[in-house]
Amino acid sequence: MESSDDAIVGKTLDGTILSWNAAAERVFGWPHDEIVGRNIRTLIPQDRQDEEDAIIARIRQGLRMPTFETVRLRKDGSLVDIAVTVSPLLDRDGKVVAASKIARDISGQKATQRQLAESEQRFRLLADNISQLAWIADSEGSIFWYNKRWFDYTGTTLEDMKGWGWQSVHHPDYVEGVVARISACFRSGADWEDTFPLRSAKGEWRWFLSRAKPIRDADGAIIFWFGTNTDVTEMRDAEQRIELLLQEVNHRSKNMLAIIQSLARRSDASRPDFIERLEQRIRGLAANQDVLVRRAWSDIPVMEMIEAQLRSLGEQRAQVSCEGPDVMLSPGAAEALAMALHEMGTNALKYGALSDPGGRVTISWAREPAPTGEEDDAIFRIRWCERGGPAVEAPQHKGFGTRIIVDVPRVKLSANVTTTYDVAGFCWQLECRAAELD
Repeated sequence: MESSDDAIVGKTLDGTILSWNAAAERVFGWPHDEIVGRNIRTLIPQDRQDEEDAIIARIRQGLRMPTFETVRLRKDGSLVDIAVTVSPLLDRDGKVVAASKIARDISGQKATQRQLAESEQRFRLLADNISQLAWIADSEGSIFWYNKRWFDYTGTTLEDMKGWGWQSVHHPDYVEGVVARISACFRSGADWEDTFPLRSAKGEWRWFLSRAKPIRDADGAIIFWFGTNTDVTEMRDAEQRIELLLQEVNHRSKNMLAIIQSLARRSDASRPDFIERLEQRIRGLAANQDVLVRRAWSDIPVMEMIEAQLRSLGEQRAQVSCEGPDVMLSPGAAEALAMALHEMGTNALKYGALSDPGGRVTISWAREPAPTGEEDDAIFRIRWCERGGPAVEAPQHKGFGTRIIVDVPRVKLSANVTTTYDVAGFCWQLECRAAELD
């Protein structure tokens, strides 16, 4: 007893301590002379007194109390974790007369367990709250653990996913290639990276950037694989939008250069105002581009397109009145109409109604339902009419300006365009299906 590392205590059936070895002094802090004669309940916390009742009940029946873990009090009031075994002591007649208690101090073991539990809890908190899906596989690539986010996203269970069960949430068009690539990395020990779609619990397919690294022991042998899947759907969509935008910018830049080349090529270079006319037309295009860029190349109202062109008129803008409902124009339709309006504005300033302080220009437009009542057959009309300026004469020949106000919108919008050179003033009218504006 005195040589044992375990506390060995003898007690009567009413709990009076009869014997107390040296190890008991080390575990509980009570010297032999101070504790012998006291009741064993001195060592038991108040909330665990029922344990002693259960022990005595078994001992009275001659039954051994199997080892169990509990907490007891030291002399200084601190708690100590112990593993306890209690056996009955019998007299020569086989009657139970006392009990023998063996207590082993397991404080160090319990501290280690608590540290492991805290470490496990921290790992769980980290693993289950990161934004990625995460998993761990054995050295052969068979997955045996997933974090909570994986199950939340896929709506699966570990039973469904363990081993190579993860293939069931991969897109059938990609899974064969994914398996081939990750298997090659499992064999070679190289880091793995891939991008593919995974099915959510709701049936939605989202794209994930996935990576895995081998975890090696001290000798360099692979013991685990740790992998993550990062949702990159929005990033991937953004990259595709940027690519499309760059393609659109490239396309529009080429178109714009082609338009400018056409303006330069078809303008009469022999005219003394050639440079001025060309610059004015380019400024008109630039004004319309500003509006389109501001609206991110989306549809723009007719009024906003007109205002962009009328700014170049300066003070003569006050001589122009505009009237019409809210009608939206696609970028292509706005471009065609803007060039025509800019050309007519320039001509009006030089030769027409805006060259006279008393002259007026009226721009009006309407969207009228088709006689059939079909929405797709609705008609769009826009009219430019000048009054109060110098007497008008029809041009002797059709130059590039005429092509801009008549041919360009006619072709781009499949429109009927008419021009009237009445003495009272020049008038221009365009009519097309409203669907051509979309």
